Amino acid sequence: MLHRLTIKNYAIISHLEVDFSGNLNVITGETGAGKSILLGALSLILGERADPGVLFDKTGKCVIEGLFKVKKTQVLPFFNKHELDLEDQVILRREISAAGKSRAFINDTPVNLSQLAELSTYLVDLHQQFDTLELEKSDFQREVVDALVNKPTLLQQYQQSYQEYVQVQKKYRQLQEQRDNANKELDYNKFLLDELADAGFTADEIETLDAELKTLSHAEEIKNTLNKVYFQLKEDEQPILQQLKQLQASLQGLADFHKEVPAIAARLQSSYLELQDIAAEVEHINDQVHYDGERIAQVNERQTLGYRLLKKHSVQTTAELLAIQEELSQKVGNVLNLDEALAQLEKQQTSLQESLKAAAAVISAERLKQVAPFEKQVNALLAQVGMPNARIRVEITTGHLHAYGQDNIEFLFDANKSNQFAPIRKVASGGELSRLMLCIKSLVAQSVALPTLIFDEIDTGISGEAARQVGVILKGLAKAHQVICITHQPQIAGKADAHYFVYKDASADKVTTNIRLLSKEERITHIAQMLSGEKPTAAALENAREMVGS
Repeated sequence: MLHRLTIKNYAIISHLEVDFSGNLNVITGETGAGKSILLGALSLILGERADPGVLFDKTGKCVIEGLFKVKKTQVLPFFNKHELDLEDQVILRREISAAGKSRAFINDTPVNLSQLAELSTYLVDLHQQFDTLELEKSDFQREVVDALVNKPTLLQQYQQSYQEYVQVQKKYRQLQEQRDNANKELDYNKFLLDELADAGFTADEIETLDAELKTLSHAEEIKNTLNKVYFQLKEDEQPILQQLKQLQASLQGLADFHKEVPAIAARLQSSYLELQDIAAEVEHINDQVHYDGERIAQVNERQTLGYRLLKKHSVQTTAELLAIQEELSQKVGNVLNLDEALAQLEKQQTSLQESLKAAAAVISAERLKQVAPFEKQVNALLAQVGMPNARIRVEITTGHLHAYGQDNIEFLFDANKSNQFAPIRKVASGGELSRLMLCIKSLVAQSVALPTLIFDEIDTGISGEAARQVGVILKGLAKAHQVICITHQPQIAGKADAHYFVYKDASADKVTTNIRLLSKEERITHIAQMLSGEKPTAAALENAREMVGS
């Protein structure tokens, strides 16, 4: 509930503070006194955009603050979602500078306007004289019926399944698009894959072919050099290996005469063994190298194929070429597997759809149970508020599955007992919509906890008994909900738990708007003035006393 509203430097309000009761709060005052200015200020802390032109004093800033007492469970989803600290009371504050800069706060934490507006839906239901478009919306009409059903778990379980269904549908469409695109490329990818598969290159083959071709192309030069090396090492007139052997033997003969000679002799022996091994390796390599014209032609052909494929696929190595081959293989394989995946998703879709239809049928049945009692109660209330010939009818038709079942819900209206029912948006006047909205909200409030309800001149166009009945309905609504009502009707004012009077003060050379809570006697006098004028008659005073006491 809205416990306190503080307004500083707004429009013609210098400073105003008002504490509201938890039941029916009525605000009255002369036309132009500033009643709607209060709602304008309140709308700023509910997320409306600010106009710097509303500053009372252009040198200071405007501050609007609302203190709400809340049940933590009521607003917990919002505070968890935005990671804000939750206390037993919530303070919304809006500051507007003379330069037009606006700042918003929730419990002194800066927030943006969208967050402020989101939180306000948990705290306040603002119903203004011309704010009845909501009643014409199908979503609101469905919400009314579901509030009367009052089985939120049933709908929540359905919506969880529906979200899963939507995700499967989305995945199916994406997979279809992927398959269609893949099919366009399938023939070309398969051609590329077949070309690479037919080539049959193995790891590092092209690089190996390069090395082999160099060897084959220089076979004669290689053999000549290797023969020369081998000849000088082993078969020359004085082979290097023989000379080393002799030198090592000579040094060995001096081993007894100098202590460092044996080490040098050992090193010569190691060199001899190393060169002997080199000679054997040279001979082995020489035996392996042969000029082979036929092999050169084969390698050239294979190498040319490899270079052509490397160039075609814009890569440099066999490894990259093989990676492309693997990628193409996966793409082709994936296309062949997509049909199977689509079939599985289609089966899943069908299963979920059948399950949803069954759940939606249960929801539809619950809604249909509420239609007749709802129509009867609303029509009775319409008669109470001065519309005895008006009728409402709820039409529920079955349509496609959607997030709230498969029902299309339409409120139909007949204002003149003509049995010519038509959608509310086409036939109901503004005054009729206002009273119809009040009747509906009073019924919904019996099933669910609504936030603070604010009605701005909902009584426009009615008087007498109809106005009294509007007051009765508001009084009943206020037993379980905080209601704030701006009215010109004494019959409604008489039902107030707290009666506030808005007035203009012309002192200090400036006209300002103020508000004060009336005492019981002040209420009687003011209501009498509303009945008969500035100087109320004794009869008006007695009538007012009866209204306040009833």
